[in-house]
Amino acid sequence: MRLIIMKWRSFQALFMKMRIFLYNPTLLPQIRIFLNKKAAYTAMGKKLLLVALLLLCMNLAYAAELKGTIYNSQLELQKDAIIEINTEPRQSIVSKDGTYLFNVPSGEYTLFAKHMSGQEIDMSAEEKISVSADGSYTMDLILFDSLEEAETIDVDITNELDEQSNAGTYLAVSLLIFLVAGALAGIIFLKKKTAHFQKEIEKELAGKKNIDEGLEKIVKIIKSEGGRTTQLEIRKHIPLSEAKISLMIAELEDKGIVRKIKKGRGNIILLNK
Repeated sequence: MRLIIMKWRSFQALFMKMRIFLYNPTLLPQIRIFLNKKAAYTAMGKKLLLVALLLLCMNLAYAAELKGTIYNSQLELQKDAIIEINTEPRQSIVSKDGTYLFNVPSGEYTLFAKHMSGQEIDMSAEEKISVSADGSYTMDLILFDSLEEAETIDVDITNELDEQSNAGTYLAVSLLIFLVAGALAGIIFLKKKTAHFQKEIEKELAGKKNIDEGLEKIVKIIKSEGGRTTQLEIRKHIPLSEAKISLMIAELEDKGIVRKIKKGRGNIILLNK
């Protein structure tokens, strides 16, 4: 039943497109001139012309509608953004009200949005979308400033082991060293097990006492950065693990003090006004 309704709606859209196309006031005079010049057209030629018109209207009827809203990093409506999509031919619009709409056929596309400050791009966003059938598709875009990406660490591995001429001897020596090291590690672990657990308990207690001070420090860091910073920048100022920093930010977010936006492999932390 649903399939029949969809086919009927498609037929209605096709019929309306044909009426608009055929009753276009600028099109009829051109058709009359063309037919007068080609009075010798056969019935087959007229049929081919009708088929071409039907195919054109079918393409118009089955085009999908792609629309959405443009936001900035503060999740506010962003006006005067430029939105482009890589159709054939390429489509581009300037959104004065922060929204956009494209008519596209089925296919894989890339949406690119940007906001200009003078001659430079100060905010941008890019998203991929797949259009598999006619209908209405919604894709909202969030424009972000250029931020410092996560740091990468290059590790140079040195002091590689030289090849041993006698593989059997090397394996036996390595196994012996491994067994001796394992035995020593086990003895040391058993001796220090109680002390280790005690230190961990003391650290947890100290962390709970200082948690409020840590939250206040995070808020001060965000304020010093103009109300907006990255989680990576916060870690540079607070000597705690990434997991603890994430928990503290989540607590501030639950209290409504900050909000977090995902950006690539990192997070943007915004101070609520």
